[in-house]
Amino acid sequence: MIASFIICLFIFVIIGILSTLKNRHSTSDYLLASYSVKPWLVGLSAAASNNSGYMFIGMIGFTYLYGISSLWLIFGWIAGDLVSSLLIHKKLRITAKAREVLSFAGAVSKWNGRSYKKLRAYLGVITVIFLVVYAAAQLNAGSKALNVLLGWDYEAGAIIGAIIVLLYCFAGGIRASIWTDAAQSFVMIFAMAILCVVSIDEAGGMADFIAKVVNVSPGYTNFFPEDLALKSSLGAFLFAVTGLILGFGVVGQPHIMTRFMAMDDPESMTRIRTYYYSYYLIFSILTFVAGISARILLPDVASFDSEVALPTLASSILPEVLVGVILAGIFAATMSTADSQILSCTAVITRDLTDKKPSYIFTKLATVFITVAALLIALYGVKSVFTLVIIAWSALACTFTPLLLILILGQKPSEALSIIVAVTGLASMLIWQYAGLDKYVAEVAPGIFFGIAVYFLLKPMMKKT
Repeated sequence: MIASFIICLFIFVIIGILSTLKNRHSTSDYLLASYSVKPWLVGLSAAASNNSGYMFIGMIGFTYLYGISSLWLIFGWIAGDLVSSLLIHKKLRITAKAREVLSFAGAVSKWNGRSYKKLRAYLGVITVIFLVVYAAAQLNAGSKALNVLLGWDYEAGAIIGAIIVLLYCFAGGIRASIWTDAAQSFVMIFAMAILCVVSIDEAGGMADFIAKVVNVSPGYTNFFPEDLALKSSLGAFLFAVTGLILGFGVVGQPHIMTRFMAMDDPESMTRIRTYYYSYYLIFSILTFVAGISARILLPDVASFDSEVALPTLASSILPEVLVGVILAGIFAATMSTADSQILSCTAVITRDLTDKKPSYIFTKLATVFITVAALLIALYGVKSVFTLVIIAWSALACTFTPLLLILILGQKPSEALSIIVAVTGLASMLIWQYAGLDKYVAEVAPGIFFGIAVYFLLKPMMKKT
């Protein structure tokens, strides 16, 4: 088990280091690969970054507990992501190259040709705060897997993941991140496919598998969870659109959007979507099956944390060499997200929070600083992967998405109004969550809605002044 795990990790590091053969030793190349990444690499890298430890640990745990109803989140997320892709991704790449920016916050703040320095700084600070927390969640996911499969302390997984990510990111920047993401995407889907096939066989074949799903519990095959806050058709509707809203929030995630900013040609978006959504759909279905399988084969819900359902299932039904591959798949998922988040934060520190253009070596040192910060949060912060990811995802989505939608509509908000929109989106999301209203509808929805609403409410008044 340990041998197969280490071999996979070694391959990732080697691929990352090999990417330096194309390194141009410039900040532009380090942060956006000189806008030269091929469509298939963009698609697989974005998919791997999106399908993070949240899918391997959080979503499988959610499916384990709630069953069939998790499909609403999975397919809603994909649908929302697709809608946002059709609206924004291509225009973002065109804008980034035209404005010669190397960060997501930079592209948004210079969208209409004017340099909004205060807006850029605010978006940069929000990016660093929440992406560092997000990266810590990925390291936590790897820690949980190592704890279950090898009995190691939680600290070990986080430290190993941080060191590996730092090695290849420091060596090759975003190109190393994208190349390793592509390799990691294959390990992720192979590991999940193996687990699903063996799980169905262990359950007695497909017919017995389906029969056992039906008999898990009275509400397990319901299309909506039994404990909806609103026991009505409205509650069911709000649950159904939750995934759609969360999926649309992908456009607010700097670590994913920088992949599309790095593409070689904006006219390649159709090909990129083909790679991206094909992988995304297949992997999501496998994730769902794995969560269901865990509930069938490990039915004692009260015996362990549902977020370790995947590694627990793997260790109970697979030979050790394949358990090592599963462990590598989980680590691949966490690293493919954490590396891109760390580099996005690096771009903020070196491009958005200063008027000067730091040297290439300073940019690389910023990567070290961010990695250490994420590791410390992983070691001493909240341990729930699902909780950390939802908070960070929602915060970023509600900060960036309202502003991006306004810009896509052809509006030209002033810097002050742009900041108000971004602040309102984030504040609405936090208030909604603090008030406990997220049990009715995901906090991303009010965040995006109020962010856009405040713009159209204040626009006439600010024009008069």
